[in-house]
Amino acid sequence: MNMGVELEATQSVVDEKLIYVKVHMPFEVLCTYAEVLHIKLPIKPNDLAPQSSTYNCFTRHFYPSEDVIAKEPEFFTAPFRKDQLKCFFVKDKEQFFTPAMRSRMAYYILSRAPYEVRGNVKKFGFNKLLDGGVYKAAYPLHDCRFNVKSKEPSCPNERFLLFNEWAHPKSFYKMQPLDLIRKYFGEKIGIYFAWLGFYTVMLTLAAAVGLCCFIYGYTTRESSTWSKEVCDPQIGGEIIMCPQCDKICPYWRLNSTCESSKVSSQTHRSTASPLEDCGIWLTLFLEFWKRYQAKLEHDWDTVEFLQQEEQPRPEYEAKCIYERVNPVTQETEKVPYTACGKCMRVSCGIGTVLFWVLLIIASVVGVIVYRLAMFITFSSNLHSHLNNRKELEPFKEYVTPQMATSITASFISLIIIMILNNVYEKVAILITDFELPRTKTEYENSLTLKMFLFQFVNYYSSCFYIAFFKGKVVGYPGEPVYWLGTFRNEECDPGGCLTELTTQLSIIMTGKAIWNNIQEVLLPWLKNLMFRHCTQVSSEKVIPRWEQDYQLQPMGKLGLFYEYLEMVIQFGFVTLFVASFPLAPLLALFNNLCEIRVDAWKYTTQSRRAVPEKAQDIGAWQPILQGVAILAVATNAAIIAFTSDMIPRLVYYWAFSISPYSGGSEHTMAGYINSSLSVFNISHFSEMKRPNEEITPYWFNNITTCRYRDFRHPPGHPNQYDFSIYYWHVIAAKLAFMIVLEHIVYFTKFILSYMIPDVPEALKEQIKRERYLTQVILHETNIQHFKELMKGEGSSTTKFNIFRNCTLWV
Repeated sequence: MNMGVELEATQSVVDEKLIYVKVHMPFEVLCTYAEVLHIKLPIKPNDLAPQSSTYNCFTRHFYPSEDVIAKEPEFFTAPFRKDQLKCFFVKDKEQFFTPAMRSRMAYYILSRAPYEVRGNVKKFGFNKLLDGGVYKAAYPLHDCRFNVKSKEPSCPNERFLLFNEWAHPKSFYKMQPLDLIRKYFGEKIGIYFAWLGFYTVMLTLAAAVGLCCFIYGYTTRESSTWSKEVCDPQIGGEIIMCPQCDKICPYWRLNSTCESSKVSSQTHRSTASPLEDCGIWLTLFLEFWKRYQAKLEHDWDTVEFLQQEEQPRPEYEAKCIYERVNPVTQETEKVPYTACGKCMRVSCGIGTVLFWVLLIIASVVGVIVYRLAMFITFSSNLHSHLNNRKELEPFKEYVTPQMATSITASFISLIIIMILNNVYEKVAILITDFELPRTKTEYENSLTLKMFLFQFVNYYSSCFYIAFFKGKVVGYPGEPVYWLGTFRNEECDPGGCLTELTTQLSIIMTGKAIWNNIQEVLLPWLKNLMFRHCTQVSSEKVIPRWEQDYQLQPMGKLGLFYEYLEMVIQFGFVTLFVASFPLAPLLALFNNLCEIRVDAWKYTTQSRRAVPEKAQDIGAWQPILQGVAILAVATNAAIIAFTSDMIPRLVYYWAFSISPYSGGSEHTMAGYINSSLSVFNISHFSEMKRPNEEITPYWFNNITTCRYRDFRHPPGHPNQYDFSIYYWHVIAAKLAFMIVLEHIVYFTKFILSYMIPDVPEALKEQIKRERYLTQVILHETNIQHFKELMKGEGSSTTKFNIFRNCTLWV
């Protein structure tokens, strides 16, 4: 590979098949490409007093000691220019450019270095050589061993400091050393861990609220009128429920669901306040993250990081064969496709994504069919199987056909989700490669939207089905609704589908977290162990640094993409369905506390050093989070209104428990069970739907009616089995509740967003002050430099050119 005079390379021959090439950049080359990449470098130490806040006064006790990790000095900075080198604060040429800057510039050169020219075809970029197997790997070097402390106080081992103060389990309670992370790995990785840490801190607030709601629901579930009436032998024991499938499902007593009704009552009581709290928490999280992100942009000098500074991808430049006029510069430039070609590429991408979304929907339909078929099987065999096995006797009250169907279907959904994720991941990368985005940011944004849309449908479709579709259109025992003309639509428990939704969420969230940790912890560790065993390296001390790093796992091409995707999907679980599962934030908090240290351990010990990248924010993930936050308000309002039984209970309490609908004169919940269950005459069963006599319970004698969950007129009424006035009252109340509550929460979000500025006023003033002082410093430095040059001898033309060069930048 021809690198010209830009890079210096030295070779280390290990054997005949493997040769290590160490690339070094001279100072002149560094200066050249620092100007090309618009890298900001220090011009003078920043002597402005740093700002302090109440939050900083509290968290400073959890940061690593400054005696261990020294605070990074602050400077006034400006974009580097080679001809203005004397204007910059060059204390030591060897340390003027940080290792992260050197790695970034080396990667830029290598990704564009030509290696073959055939006629008009020019091949360049070491990425193609890596893909072709010419080179095995290319990576920046780690500092030293992660578990050995530097013996020189003036030259600390940053990798050891990161491992000891960040990745080690003993540091789980400490705040992250973000400045050192940014210095060692670059701004892109730094901003990810800053976001993850901020998200975890904010989760503590949501987890506290969710835990309080859960404890309230748990401590009051025994006192619930609903669970008392269901479990009472004189009430629930006397209510005979209709079969939930045709022919092979028996009649059953309502009190057989006593334990599940207690759980359902606990879940219903836990939904009292999460919606309003969720809306406020989401707004505070997003708004305060913007403020924190603005502070990081200032501290890390990315405030003026513009899209124009990002260079095109080598893959994009290699296929630039068409010409067009740049609308900004009005100059001719080369592009890889025409307007029609770009439209065709985008259309193919959209079509492929839609196809895979339809494939997910088809898989969800398959799981629904499984649920319908297995519910019939469990209804006919489960109770007899439990009665015949004494070791399963303690679980008899908890394991109902609905619960058994829900748990098995949840595990099957989890398996399908994981399989489709792995397949679609490769398809999404191929589609995005075909679209050929110009910059890496555009590439990642395009891939982000595709992957998130797919994952959104993949992970949440089964939850949306249980929350908003299951049990909603089932008909009544005499005329049930059928799926595909064969399978009778499944019903919810008498207490509703909220418990089943909670079960689905807990299984998918837990299974996803376990699988991700296996992939992030166990697999890299096993791969590194096997690699060391195969290469037969007995001691790490006998091999140089580059060979030690070669034995580590390579960083993926997409870098932090999967880390962000994992956390955003978790964010969706925490926010979209928190009304049904208030403990979701607590589970997410525990997972994130582990995730931070696991990722830190992986980056510092198990992976090769990542190529540092510049980043100003979290990119396309920010609007995705905002979209999820808006949707979360609607989904939680709909869950409370349409999935839980809160509205029917309130309607009964305030309207139907007193005259004229009831004989009582005081509002009460007594009798709600009887009012929420409609009556069906068993003589109205057709022969195709009537339960078989051999499965009829022994206690089912001289009973002419059964009950089912709905609000319909009883048999004998002029409009028998039609919806009653109670049903229309409930529907009106649900719609009114959802609309009013949504507007209240959205209005609260709007007010909070307006009151909390994205950038603190003090920070705005500090940024303006630093810009002004930077201009003053540059002006004074240039004037001083000009005076020194004027003292020397030279023609007036030379002096004029010197003056022009010195003042051009200012």
